[in-house]
Amino acid sequence: FLGLIVTQRLTQCTQVQRRGRSGTCCGWSRCCGMGDFRPRTVWLGHPEKREQRYPRNVINNQKYNFFTFLPGVLFNQFKYFFNLYFLLLACSQFVNELRLGALYTYWVPLGFVLIITIVREAVEEVRCFLRDKEVNSQIYSKLSTRGTVKVKSSSIQVGDLIIVEKNQRVPADMIFLRTSEKNGSCFLRTDQLDGETDWKLRLPVSCTQRLPTAADLLQIRSYVYAEEPNIDIHNFIGTFTREDGDPPVNESLSIENTLWASTVIASGTVVGVVVYTGKELRSVMNTSNPRHKIGLFDLEVNCLTKILFGALVVVSLVMVALQHFAGRWYLQIFRFLLLFSNIVPISLRVNLDMGKMVFSWMIRKDSKIPGTVVRASTIPEQLGRISYLLTDKTGTLTQNEMVFRRLHLGTVAYGMDSMDEVQSHVFSAYTQPSHDLPTSRAPAATKVRKTISSRVHEAVKAIALVHNVTPVYESNGVTDQAEAEQHYEDTCRVYQASSPDEVSLVQWTESVGLTLVGRDQSSMQLRTPSGQILNFTILQIFPFTYESKRMGIIVRDETTGEITFYMKGADVVMAGIVQYNDWLEEECGNMAREGLRVLVVAKKSLTEEQYQDFEARYVQAKLSVHDRSLKVATVIESLEMEMELLCLTGVEDQLQADVRPTLEILRNAGIKVWMLTGDKLETATCTAKNAHLVTRNQDIHVFRPVTTRGEAHLELNAFRRKHDCALVISGDSLEVCLKFYEYEFMELACQCPAVVCCRCAPTQKAQIVRLLQERTGKLTCAVDGGLESVCVCVQEGKQASLAADFSVSQFKHLGRLLMVHGRNSYKRSAALSQFVIHRSLCISTMQAVFSSVFYFASVPLYQGFLIIGYSTIYTMFPVFSLVLDKDVKSEVAMLYPELYKDLLKGRPLSFKTFLIWVLISIYQGSIIMYGALLLFESEFVHIVAISFTSLILTELLMVALTVQTWHWLMIVAELLSLACYIASLVFLHEFIDVYFIATLSFVWKVTAITLVSCLPLYILKYLRRRFSPPSYSKLTS
Repeated sequence: FLGLIVTQRLTQCTQVQRRGRSGTCCGWSRCCGMGDFRPRTVWLGHPEKREQRYPRNVINNQKYNFFTFLPGVLFNQFKYFFNLYFLLLACSQFVNELRLGALYTYWVPLGFVLIITIVREAVEEVRCFLRDKEVNSQIYSKLSTRGTVKVKSSSIQVGDLIIVEKNQRVPADMIFLRTSEKNGSCFLRTDQLDGETDWKLRLPVSCTQRLPTAADLLQIRSYVYAEEPNIDIHNFIGTFTREDGDPPVNESLSIENTLWASTVIASGTVVGVVVYTGKELRSVMNTSNPRHKIGLFDLEVNCLTKILFGALVVVSLVMVALQHFAGRWYLQIFRFLLLFSNIVPISLRVNLDMGKMVFSWMIRKDSKIPGTVVRASTIPEQLGRISYLLTDKTGTLTQNEMVFRRLHLGTVAYGMDSMDEVQSHVFSAYTQPSHDLPTSRAPAATKVRKTISSRVHEAVKAIALVHNVTPVYESNGVTDQAEAEQHYEDTCRVYQASSPDEVSLVQWTESVGLTLVGRDQSSMQLRTPSGQILNFTILQIFPFTYESKRMGIIVRDETTGEITFYMKGADVVMAGIVQYNDWLEEECGNMAREGLRVLVVAKKSLTEEQYQDFEARYVQAKLSVHDRSLKVATVIESLEMEMELLCLTGVEDQLQADVRPTLEILRNAGIKVWMLTGDKLETATCTAKNAHLVTRNQDIHVFRPVTTRGEAHLELNAFRRKHDCALVISGDSLEVCLKFYEYEFMELACQCPAVVCCRCAPTQKAQIVRLLQERTGKLTCAVDGGLESVCVCVQEGKQASLAADFSVSQFKHLGRLLMVHGRNSYKRSAALSQFVIHRSLCISTMQAVFSSVFYFASVPLYQGFLIIGYSTIYTMFPVFSLVLDKDVKSEVAMLYPELYKDLLKGRPLSFKTFLIWVLISIYQGSIIMYGALLLFESEFVHIVAISFTSLILTELLMVALTVQTWHWLMIVAELLSLACYIASLVFLHEFIDVYFIATLSFVWKVTAITLVSCLPLYILKYLRRRFSPPSYSKLTS
């Protein structure tokens, strides 16, 4: 999945708040008497030996409980000014001096709005409760003195020994003690924890893995010391101690020995001891309830409703002023505020919320973008106003499926077309012993060839050894698993690894003759082209991290006894580790320009004494509890010096399907695309060209590396002189520019058609998103992907896919999501909000005219059910049916992305369109009221009948006037509303003269008034479409 988040200039309103819950947890812990978070000593299989109380292992994602639900929902509704305002209006009807009619006139609309909100919240809470119940009720096996017993996830305690099967979720944070896998390790799927699709290798505690059976875990006296709970999912410090050993065993524990809750076991069956539960789980502490998001559109609507409230106050004051503030004028002001309260429509919020639910449902159900997930159903219209799109490269624009393309030895390079040469070199290295070639007969050319051959062999061997890949054998229907494993059956072998880069390298070494056929925690087996098995003992592994950008392994060749330290990593770190050479930097640049991901491979031979000395220091550093990572890094760095450079490898990450047309659509829609990646400058530039992020006729300005304020100033001046060119800048230079010239840099960068930031750290990505929002005030959409590192806007790979507002399965779906659904959601929301305001202003204008004619009396024009029915059963369905309206077909919206560009100016909902609708409302309200006063004959009740019927018909006709494309549900809504009104006239004899409405006089008067109120608008609409048509109408005609 691609994580996609839409953010806006008001960071506090829309930014995803992924703060840790540690503060909350601490408060909760204190309340429960559990104290602050502290380190702990956990005895294996003896939860009763605990030193402190630990939280229950219950997952609870609900916002409320049974007792707090109703008070909580009501508080969240009435903490907003307008909801509180309507509550005060309704309450004021209990005061006799302020009462304007029946109580239900004010309480029913308010109750309707609240009931919809309560039902929606209740549905969400029930769903949440059922999801939590399902997780908490999952059954696991627990090792106990009575044997293996079944236990619910919610009953698991700190100290329990839990068995987790393959493809089962880990129920609590555990230390990995044993695995059923022969290689002595297991793989984890962590996508639900950190958003990364790469599998993670985990290693059990070696002391417990060596025990004959899992039941022996209960027979030994051992404990785990674990640090206090914290939010860091990438690090852990602890120790394992076995007291009854001779001598006592002490082992250091790190992230490699952990199984965090919410991860899934991908291989084998594992046993672990629980160290954290409930609110102390890493996954829980990394999750906070996302704040309710308010979109830019909602803020604009709030602004308009504030203007309407101002108008309400002004109209009330004017009415009292025209009475010359006579008598108890302050009471009259309140009565007029109540009388004109319709100016601020109570149904606006509900209509928009229900509309958003419909838009979210449409996105989910769109068969052309399958697998799309909407997590923020409150902001779908934001997708229609994106100005900047920030995207990652790996897994977003590219597939994150690696293909080996190049092997470079400095003096010679092998591409895809010359891999057979590599194969022959490897074959000759293992089939022709060196003494077979007599020195006397070997001319100079042979010596060179032999040197190349041995160098190729060394490089291939290094690549086949320096990795964390495990070959796994599965039954293929012909051969069973045990037999396949015994004979290293090629057809049954699958490679498991945490990174697709590593798998592609091992698959390549297999293709040239050196095959990885077996691996466990302490050894590795390679098969040569002649079928001979080479055995290597793994002495140490230094895994890859984002900080170190390299991985290393120390192995002993069982045949010769040689100890070799192999390392591979990014050129930027390896350049300082390998011996001096004159080709590394240049060739890395050349390969990166071809769009290849480059790794540098090196080795260093160690004597037994050197290794023993290193191991002693390394074990000592790993056992320290304070500053462990620093001490360990220092010891490893003592080895990383003067290493022999073996080769460069180049793998290609291919573009996703339809990336180019999608980027072109976004560009034509007026959306500026920025690519933020951790790759090399040359690789990033090549991908940008390849994906057509930078068009062929565009110049590229590569921002030179800068380290000081002066250099940054000069380079910014040089960049300022360029026009319409894409910018490519490295993370280091970006940091310098943002430190000294933040405003100037952002101003220049925002003018670029495309920006590529390479060697960009996750924190810098967050900073760029924030700065774009603050500096431009425009909506920003950050995409990061593949779930491989679904960094959504702010943090790479941490809870990101789950923090995303919208998730799409492929980058190409982004085009339709924005061009079709984003555009429709925004235009429909704008039309709906303005129509609800128009509906309220119409009846308020009529009330104002009525009061003015009758000596500014604060008497309501419509009583009881009429006022409620007007905004509900008589007009609600036609007005709400505008959420189905569309100006162009989805195919046209995709074909002409320029239509999207019009929305970026915010024209569908602006002060201009608002003013037009206000004028239309005043005109129609005045016409209907004055028409009714002019045409009624004797009875006051005739005014009500004529004006109210004209008002209902006018609203239905105005909906028809607004609709661009008719949907059958719109027609049903119109006819149903009209039928409801006609049918209800029988019951409205208290307000309307039923005999009068059956006369011809009533019919012609209503028809005349309705025509005068609507016909001019129809004529104006026709003339506008004829002489100044909007862009979309040109395409539909």
